Amino acid sequence: MTGRGRVWIVDDDASTRWVFEKALAKSDYEVRGFSRLGECEEALAHGAPTALILDIRLPDGDGLNFLSAWSRRYPEHPAIVVTAHADFQNAIRAYENGAFEYLPKPVDLRELITAVERALTRELPEAGRRVKHSSSSSSLIGAAPEMQRVFRQIGRLARSDVTVLVSGESGTGKELVARALHAHGPRTKGPFIAINAAASPAELLETELFGHERGAFTGAIAERTGRFEQAQGGTLFFDEIGDMPLPLQTRLLRVIAEHEFYRVGGEKTVTTNARLIAATHQDLAALVRAGHFREDLYHRLNVVEIRLPPLRDRLGDLPLLLEHFLREAGAEFGLPPPRLSPETIDELRRWPWRGNVRELINFCWKIVLEPPGPLVRVGDLENFRPDPDPVSAPDWTEALGQWCRKASPEDYARALGAAERILISVALERSSGHRQAAARLLGIGRNTLTRKLAGRKSDP
Repeated sequence: MTGRGRVWIVDDDASTRWVFEKALAKSDYEVRGFSRLGECEEALAHGAPTALILDIRLPDGDGLNFLSAWSRRYPEHPAIVVTAHADFQNAIRAYENGAFEYLPKPVDLRELITAVERALTRELPEAGRRVKHSSSSSSLIGAAPEMQRVFRQIGRLARSDVTVLVSGESGTGKELVARALHAHGPRTKGPFIAINAAASPAELLETELFGHERGAFTGAIAERTGRFEQAQGGTLFFDEIGDMPLPLQTRLLRVIAEHEFYRVGGEKTVTTNARLIAATHQDLAALVRAGHFREDLYHRLNVVEIRLPPLRDRLGDLPLLLEHFLREAGAEFGLPPPRLSPETIDELRRWPWRGNVRELINFCWKIVLEPPGPLVRVGDLENFRPDPDPVSAPDWTEALGQWCRKASPEDYARALGAAERILISVALERSSGHRQAAARLLGIGRNTLTRKLAGRKSDP
């Protein structure tokens, strides 16, 4: 063998093979190309290459099925999958069937060379490892580079059990990613338990997480297991972890570090082996700098981070997403989904989509339930347009400015007090009366909110 190693390329696209061969040869690899799987099989009678680059769809077979057999037959000879048909299921199948790397076309040649170098110098993971598929990840679709990166991360983590932090705006699909990591990971046979820090008052969140003993507090008439115990052998998904109170952050840090805890009111140590996946729409690093989130806990959670892009950053996926969710909505309600004119899709690209994919799903359900016709045109969208964002709407600040210019100086103090009362009341309403959560919404401390509420009660 000469050079840095023998690399075979199986791809029916002659131009792709030519470009790959030239790039690899320039990097001192001995290269050979094949257009069919059968040609590669015949050549294997005389010995295997050091590494294989494999397309998925080939004239005489499925590249991923070939990959599965390859991984069992040549476990020490890494395979790199390249494909123009890059989606979540293909990415997962590739890694499950033993691929060292998965690269969507068009492939950056520097990335290809780097992948080959890494494949030949790093210890290979166990090949041919399989886990079952899950329909929970069916909505993880997209061809945008940002989503391809997410798919590849999930595929790589299918061989791992590390703690993962999933970040992204509300509605981008963070729980879908968590469920996909669980379904395609080593704990797929265990339970998937979810808890939302923002949905539970601080005084109840501790019991939700760790459970309590009988008689631990007034109303604790029976023993209760918490989410950590319920997730034994599986995955605990902790959504909106940025809303977790600081005292509970300390307890969570200990559980992650020592894998044990006490129930509320208990003296017996409970051991846990649940995998933790956390999610947040907030900037945890900024919360750390502001003193609202423990830095040591942040680093414990952020072993691997998966960032989900907002819908506005991958509008190229909009037609694909619309087709998928319209079809799902039609199947759910037993109704034929309407078609969207090209002009309608162009108009939908201009919408802000502040609620991201979740808002898109709601739109598809509404338009299937109340279709304006078999073909949706631009004019038909008026009844489905999202409400304007009151904070970003230009007339909101303009109207306030005009009022202030006409108001008397005495009106300013009354207006400021009225605005504060409205903001505090709505924040408490949105947080179900939970003061710490309301304070976060307002961007102030809990003690500051308490003082303001006390001041309101003392007003004549």
